[in-house]
Amino acid sequence: MGRKVHPIGFRLGIVKNHLAIWYAEGAEYAELLGEDRAIRNLIRQEGGNAGISKIEIERLPVARQVSVKIHTAKPGILIGRKGQTVNILRKKMEELTGKKIHLDIVEVQNIDTDAYLIGISIAGQLERRISHKRAMKQAVRRAIRSGAKGIMITCAGRLGGSDMARRETVREGRIPRHTLRADIDYAAVEGQTTYSKIGIKVWVYNGDILPEAKEEITGAYSAS
Repeated sequence: MGRKVHPIGFRLGIVKNHLAIWYAEGAEYAELLGEDRAIRNLIRQEGGNAGISKIEIERLPVARQVSVKIHTAKPGILIGRKGQTVNILRKKMEELTGKKIHLDIVEVQNIDTDAYLIGISIAGQLERRISHKRAMKQAVRRAIRSGAKGIMITCAGRLGGSDMARRETVREGRIPRHTLRADIDYAAVEGQTTYSKIGIKVWVYNGDILPEAKEEITGAYSAS
């Protein structure tokens, strides 16, 4: 089963949390879902160079307030000088949604073990015509050196400009995809090369999460 479903969706409610925390029914659900997509698109568009890993959205049930938490590898770029950039971003989000936005910026502690950032890095190297084998092997070495228990990277498409698409995988360590307590970070990214799009999938195993091992994330920058 672990090989056929999304590794994060497979573990939701067990060791993984939803990236959108709110409840709605009927037409309101569709409206809020579209609003979430618009918020995520705006953040990734405005902070394209900030290395944004994931975006968490939480809505309060009573007040028209939305809490957004951005996990980024380069918080300085997103915050800007004296918080100017993050305040502009918050105002754009408020104009987009018509609601009060509470914005938190959280720094990604280890970019070499973040699946999405690894995928974006490999996609950028492929677009610069660096060998896919070299990019994948370097990413695997950095992840293991940074403390990951295991990592697997798969690239698929016209690799190296070949006429026929193929798939290549580099793996090191353990990737227990069937184990629900396993903390597996997963991302699927596309790289646009001159030949075609290259699909990149990354699995990073960071060990098991036990009930007493869960900790709160601290050190966030808040703008409200």
